[in-house]
Amino acid sequence: MWPLVWLVPLGFVVGAFSTVVGVGGGFILVPILLFLYPEENPAIITSIGLAVNFCTATAGSITYARMGRVDFRSGLLLAAVSLPGAMVGAYVTDFIPRRSFDGMFGVVLVLVAVLLFLSRENGRGGLPTAARPGTVMRRVVEKDGTVHQYSYNARVGAPMSFVIGFVSAIFGLGGGVVQVPAMVRFLNFPVHVATATSHLMVALMSLSATLVHFSTGSFTHGFRRTAMLAIGVLLGAPLGARLSSKVKGGLILRALAVALAVVGLRLLVGSL
Repeated sequence: MWPLVWLVPLGFVVGAFSTVVGVGGGFILVPILLFLYPEENPAIITSIGLAVNFCTATAGSITYARMGRVDFRSGLLLAAVSLPGAMVGAYVTDFIPRRSFDGMFGVVLVLVAVLLFLSRENGRGGLPTAARPGTVMRRVVEKDGTVHQYSYNARVGAPMSFVIGFVSAIFGLGGGVVQVPAMVRFLNFPVHVATATSHLMVALMSLSATLVHFSTGSFTHGFRRTAMLAIGVLLGAPLGARLSSKVKGGLILRALAVALAVVGLRLLVGSL
């Protein structure tokens, strides 16, 4: 049995790195838990991942909010659509066999890695000369004076967020690992605003999905492991948020893509 005390430093590393790239940490944590607990039910693994995602994203959101990077209006709008998808996805996990779960999870990680490689650092940039139906115009000013001006189509963002919430909750990802590249590539968000805003969305999605797992009894079997991981995450997340301002957006996306591809292929091969 994996010693619970070692989950604290693991949580620290997950919290720091995942906050730098703007995700809840599930894309790192869930594969590790799958390797550490090969006989565990997928619902228990994902419930732990989602609960830790909530801790990571909440700590990161507070730090990013103080930096002035969070687009609260857009984050709450898109999260409101993703919450129903996350709740349904959390419920579906109970019916997926472990071996099938590993293979499906591997495929998802590889696909996300490809999406990350195709993403550009600052989206398409600029504002449209004439607002189209569904267009949301945004201007975010950071505490250091950095100004971000961009626009996106809410009619594209809403259904996209629902699907992301559904898929992410099934695999305990929290949503940020898919949400960040999607916001950059399809919704025109600057990378640093996307990473900060996604934390707010991940916190809300992860909380709703965790509550579903709690109601079905899955989360109660992973409470102690979650507590150990959460301690490390809460210590590492603020450090990651501060380090993110020193790393170029393109480098963040590509480093994340490499990690996802390696882990995804490992899980996919192991499930065959």
